[in-house]
Amino acid sequence: MSKSRRNRRAINLAACVVLIALLLMPAAPARCSQAPEELESVDYAPLPEGHMKISTPGEQGLDPGLLARLYYEAEKLETLYGLLVMRNGHLIAEKYFNEGSVDQISGRQSSTKSFVSALVGIALDRGCIKSLDQKMMDFFPEFADEITDSRKKQITIRQLLEMRGGYPDEEFTPPLFDNMFFQGNWRFVPHLVDFPLDSDPGMEFHYSNLSSHLLGVIVARACDTDLVTFSQEYLFSPMNAEVRGWQVDDDGYYWGCGEIYLTARDMAKFGLMFLDGGVFDGKRIISAEWVEASFQRYSENIVRGWLLPRYGYFLDLGYGYQWWSSMCGAHYFWYAAGHGGNYVILLHDLNMVIVTTADPLHDKWDDNPWKYEGAVNRLVAEFIKSLPSE
Repeated sequence: MSKSRRNRRAINLAACVVLIALLLMPAAPARCSQAPEELESVDYAPLPEGHMKISTPGEQGLDPGLLARLYYEAEKLETLYGLLVMRNGHLIAEKYFNEGSVDQISGRQSSTKSFVSALVGIALDRGCIKSLDQKMMDFFPEFADEITDSRKKQITIRQLLEMRGGYPDEEFTPPLFDNMFFQGNWRFVPHLVDFPLDSDPGMEFHYSNLSSHLLGVIVARACDTDLVTFSQEYLFSPMNAEVRGWQVDDDGYYWGCGEIYLTARDMAKFGLMFLDGGVFDGKRIISAEWVEASFQRYSENIVRGWLLPRYGYFLDLGYGYQWWSSMCGAHYFWYAAGHGGNYVILLHDLNMVIVTTADPLHDKWDDNPWKYEGAVNRLVAEFIKSLPSE
């Protein structure tokens, strides 16, 4: 067994030990012991402006006290920008904190991956991409003669979507992570040549930022456009939403792995569209078949050491087409997730969307920032666990 493989197994074993320790920890003291008058004073009424359908928790069959506790705790978080809850297509709770506002935008980090996945689906619906089984290298012919690992020639779009193309978890491999993001050279595409494969394509899950970026470039090349133009025309405009910015690499390609800029409300619209099977306000945005395929667990029981501080309160992690899945209490859900706590969470059983926006913690990747993301994770997890089963 190679040294790197032994190291990975050791890390995964350590991760399992930490997860078991988390599960065996004594339950945290009840966080809902506030006096009734304190909860009654919590204001989370949606803002009246804009084009969102607005309602109240009671009108949508939800105990207002559960929302009051959620927003009471949210006030305590240092890096939370926004918190929105939708049910039955209506915005029932909305509030902004710290630097947040209804118009606030910042990089939503890796939640971008779920938006890029949707663009792959739209490109497939429109015929730009013929099949998910097309080979990655069909779209990068300029690198064909540089490929020395023949397995890379077998990687498909489908495998990139599933994070099963074989490319490594860069965050597990600091030299690769630094080379991709912190070396002052944001030419991501050539890394398809020099980043080594950690497994045969299709065999194992690896959380690969490179894979997500390549998906975005594939959409741009296949549809002869750029991601901002394509997404605005076919994804955002039909939802009365707007992409407000997007980071580009040094070759001019928008990042497929992160840094889309959206308001919290536009993130909620995206979540609602997926919750409703690809339809928004009666308009078909993306095929129902794509939505169904996106919400399949192609990888199960994902445990990674770096995941625990971020998602330690989300259990039974799985992965679809650039969407995560998890459990909290009695509820199973799918979600887009970005560094810092930028979430779009879909609870199909309750017809509910939860959105959090937070400080993206740019250039902060050591252990300390995870306490902030972990706080957002815990806030949402405890709320989900408090929700009744239906």
